[in-house]
Amino acid sequence: METQLDIKNQILDAALPRVPFKGWSDAVFNRAVTDVGVDMVTVQSFYPKGALGLAVEYHRRGDKLMLDRLEEPDLSNWRFRDCVSIAVKFRLEAIDKKEIARRSITLFSLPQNSLEGVRLVWETCDKILRTLGDTSNDTSWHTKRLILSSVYLTTLLYWIGDKSSDNMATWDFLDRRIDNVMKIKKMKAKLRHSAISSRLMDAPNWMMSRLKAPRGFKNLN
Repeated sequence: METQLDIKNQILDAALPRVPFKGWSDAVFNRAVTDVGVDMVTVQSFYPKGALGLAVEYHRRGDKLMLDRLEEPDLSNWRFRDCVSIAVKFRLEAIDKKEIARRSITLFSLPQNSLEGVRLVWETCDKILRTLGDTSNDTSWHTKRLILSSVYLTTLLYWIGDKSSDNMATWDFLDRRIDNVMKIKKMKAKLRHSAISSRLMDAPNWMMSRLKAPRGFKNLN
């Protein structure tokens, strides 16, 4: 007997060949449902937002493919920055076609969908950091995910327009972005050890120290 997950995967697979040409549209969604031969009322019970839900499902499928690939190499002796780099690379390589990524960006750039798009990127970056062993529970929990979200999004946009062989220009760009982040972190560390800057930052640091990682944080799968 087919499960709900089986049906969702079939509908997504049926829709993907059309997405590069027609986007994540209701027409693509409806045609995919028809191709699979599932009753629309049944489909709407687990895709109440139609094509938007299908795009969300595709994004999370990419996350799963990335996590599966991260289980393959032994990363125990890798530098953390290199682990992050390979994770972002695996995530981009999980996208079937660059035009699908363009269509997804267009969809999640719409005002009514932007919050959903931000949440998905945050989920992706949280999965990467937790998989790589991040156990932070203070303000760094937020800042790490915010920084990685910026790295991921800028690299995604660069990758979409990259025409170099094997996307080598993108991976060089990704390494530069991570290098920049590491330099900023080192600079902040030096400032924290400065007596003057320490006094200036007493109040902001106290306020930021009140921030904690959400208890029982879960990705909405």
